[in-house]
Amino acid sequence: MDHVAILTSAAGVADAALDAAAQAFGAPARRLSANAAELLLPDGDRHRTQGSGATAGPGAGVLSSVDLNILPAPNRKKSIFLADMDSTMISVECIDELADYAGQKTRVAEITERAMQGELDFEAALRARVALLAGVTRADVDACYETRVTVNPGAAELVGGMNDAGAVTALVSGGFTVFTQKIAARLGFQINRANTLEFDGDVLTGRVTGPIVSGATKLETLNELVAAKGTDAQAVIAVGDGANDAAMVAAAGIGVAYCAKPALRSVADAVLDHSDLTALLALQGIAA
Repeated sequence: MDHVAILTSAAGVADAALDAAAQAFGAPARRLSANAAELLLPDGDRHRTQGSGATAGPGAGVLSSVDLNILPAPNRKKSIFLADMDSTMISVECIDELADYAGQKTRVAEITERAMQGELDFEAALRARVALLAGVTRADVDACYETRVTVNPGAAELVGGMNDAGAVTALVSGGFTVFTQKIAARLGFQINRANTLEFDGDVLTGRVTGPIVSGATKLETLNELVAAKGTDAQAVIAVGDGANDAAMVAAAGIGVAYCAKPALRSVADAVLDHSDLTALLALQGIAA
């Protein structure tokens, strides 16, 4: 089976980087955009290095800020897109920022980091963090979204590109619906799923209602969408950054680790450290 080497970088993939990759792989390069290019590799070249700042030897310097990932050439374009929200589609962990309004940001952020590294049970860690949000008001939640939540570069272009291609787009988060509903509407996701914070009037109780949306839920969502579309997991591209994304990313036809923790990087098909989110289009061979 032939494979494709995809080079991406938010700072742009320079001609010198393309030349170095073409020489290293012995294959011509095709530019997809200013930030992306690909090389079709002969069968057997899958073993070559991929990831952040990939390739060694001559030309490695110009590739030091470029992500290089190698994927099978057939069936790269996917019809289902699943994404994590916090630290993936947006730049922050909403629960950490919300905890600041309760004077608990440092404590909550420490638990979040350990949960994303896979050191803690996700559900237990979530309930412990939400308990520390008791007393935060609805106005605080709104202010948190307006002043602290920003989408990551390329997010809108990625979701728009997948929608234009006729794909199902789903935002599946271990965070909260008070944020996913707004981010989904802002970016154009067709589906969003997350945890629901409980309010007593306009004040958070420190509890969530309903089942916890966890890593298992993300995998269940993938399987539901695959079944509804009458296809299989190879039709999915999924992206996340933490341990609770591992099952979803591992199951997807193209699983992407975006600025991710080691627990996710180890199971992903593609690793992005230097790229914006439009790199997910390039991974599928979709030109800007």
